[in-house]
Amino acid sequence: MDAIQQHMFDSYRAARLGEAPPPEPGRHDWAVVRGIRDHRRFEAVIAGRPARGRLRAALRAVLRTRAARDGAPVDRPGTPDRCGA
Repeated sequence: MDAIQQHMFDSYRAARLGEAPPPEPGRHDWAVVRGIRDHRRFEAVIAGRPARGRLRAALRAVLRTRAARDGAPVDRPGTPDRCGA
C-alpha cells in the first residue's frame, strides 16, 4: 500500500468516525527537513562546534591537503578565505 492509498483509507475512516481528515502526504515534508537541520545546528552549538559551514570547511581542508601533497597551488590569488581554516 502506498502513501496515497493509505491516505484515502485514513480519510474514509475519519469521515465514518466523524473526525478530522489527516493531512495530505508530503504536506509537511519541508517543515520536517527544516526541523532536522535546526536540531543538528543546535546540537553542534551545544557540542562547541560551528553551526554553519562545517561541510565547506572540511572539504576545503581535504582539498588543501591534497593540493599540498601534489604540489599544486592551494588557493587562487585574490580568493578570500571565508571558512577561517
